[in-house]
Amino acid sequence: MTIKEIYDTFDKIGCLTFATINEAGYPETRIAHLRGYDEQGVYFMTMTSKPFYKQLVDTGKISICGMSASTEVTELEDGNLYFEPGYTARLTGDVIEIDMPEIKEKAKKNSLFEYCVKDQERYPTMVTFCITKFAGEIFKYDFEKKNMDHKVLRTRFSYGNFLSKPAGLTIKGNCIKCGRCHDECTFDAIHEIEVQYQINGSKCDECGSCFLVCPTGAISIRE
Repeated sequence: MTIKEIYDTFDKIGCLTFATINEAGYPETRIAHLRGYDEQGVYFMTMTSKPFYKQLVDTGKISICGMSASTEVTELEDGNLYFEPGYTARLTGDVIEIDMPEIKEKAKKNSLFEYCVKDQERYPTMVTFCITKFAGEIFKYDFEKKNMDHKVLRTRFSYGNFLSKPAGLTIKGNCIKCGRCHDECTFDAIHEIEVQYQINGSKCDECGSCFLVCPTGAISIRE
């Protein structure tokens, strides 16, 4: 994915959950939103008077997530739960503070940064941060298969050479092709190849059902 595609995916959601680690080692969350992007990364703002600011400066790390769909969970007559089709997006990475003179220079070439300049003029404690290196995932879901022919589609991405591991469980070489994993999978993620079965990580929910029924222990969780 390009940096524009990543930004647009999160920007479509709007308000996002931003997570940091406080001085006691516990995670803290708050709602915020992204304010722009360029080749350096994706940007957001906070105020120097907030704990959020101190945690960003102290750790240099951030994790954000959001959901583009109704957040309502409906219980059906048969006891199952219904989730409106949509997608979730998440990323984790390294963050740095960008001083206002640099933001003003960026605003001359990129109108997305004009708001950052105006907001700092309104609120002098407002500052801008850039997530420069990160990895994440877009998790598109349609559990009732209303719009897709499978339940989930996972797209992993990384930026700035941040490490990212593939999605899904994996099947090792000691697979005996018994087919139990294929029959157990309700996500249509497992298919047969010449010498064994294989998991399509982009369709795998990592539910673990195949892992439990494999008689040879050939299915493993990616490290």
